[in-house]
Amino acid sequence: MTRSRVDRQLKESLKFIKTKTTLRPKTGIIFGSGLGNLAAVLSSRQVIETTAIPHYPVSTVEGHHGRLIFGKLNKTPILAFQGRTHFYESGDIDSVLYPIHIAHGLGLSVLIVTNAAGAVNREFSAGDLMLITDQINLTFENPVVHSRHGKTGGHIYDLRLQSRTMKLARGQNIPLRQGVYCGLKGPSYETAAEIEMVRRIGADAVGMSTVNEVILAADYGMRVVGISCITNLATGIAGKKLSHVEVTEIANKVREPFSKLLIAAIAAL
Repeated sequence: MTRSRVDRQLKESLKFIKTKTTLRPKTGIIFGSGLGNLAAVLSSRQVIETTAIPHYPVSTVEGHHGRLIFGKLNKTPILAFQGRTHFYESGDIDSVLYPIHIAHGLGLSVLIVTNAAGAVNREFSAGDLMLITDQINLTFENPVVHSRHGKTGGHIYDLRLQSRTMKLARGQNIPLRQGVYCGLKGPSYETAAEIEMVRRIGADAVGMSTVNEVILAADYGMRVVGISCITNLATGIAGKKLSHVEVTEIANKVREPFSKLLIAAIAAL
C-alpha cells in the first residue's frame, strides 16, 4: 500500500475517532491476548468498536475484542487498544502498524505495550510478569520503511520508564522479571529446535506480536515500556502441547497483579 493511501485512510480514521470522544490522552496501552479485560480499570469510558472505524484493521483472534477505549485512570486520560491485529491474520504489515499510526495521530507520547508470551528462560514460570528490556525481531519485517521520521536507534524501550516500572513493582510487592522478548510471525507455535535457537541468541520470552509496533512507536518518538505476561513454557521447555486456551486462562489468572502494576505505572509515568 502506498504511503499517500495510508495517509488518506488515517485522516479518515482519525476524523471519525475525534467525533466520538473529547478526550485527548497522551498515554496509551495496547492489551495482548487475554489481557483486554484490564481496560475495566478505566473510568468515564468511551468505547469505539474498531469495526466502526473507517479502514481500521479487524482483529480475528480470540481474546482480542477490537475496541478503542478512551477513559481515565486517577484523572489521567488514557487510550486503551483492546486487542491487536497480528501479522499472521492478514499477512499485511500495514494492518499491524495501523494502530501505532493512529496513536501518533492522536498525540500519544507514552505507550505501554503488553503481550502474552511463552517462556524461553528456564527460570521463568507460567504466570510471571516480565518487563521487556529489549527485543529481537525475527518477523523479518522493517516497519521503519513505513515512516518518514527515522528516530529509531539505541534503546527503543525507554530506560527511564523501565527503571520507574521496576521501582513501582517493588513498591507494590509485585514480582517482575526482566528479559528480552523475541517476536516471530506465527501463527503456529515454535518447534523445540526453534526455541533452542531463540534461547541461544539471547531471548527470554517469545511471542507473535509487539516487535514491529514498538519499532514504529519509537520511530515516532514515543516513549515505550513493555510488559509480557508469561502464559506458558515454550516448546521443548514445557512437556505438553501448547494451546491458545492455556494462554487465555493464565492471562486471566494474573489479571489482579497485572492491573495493580498498570494502575501504578500509569499514575507515575
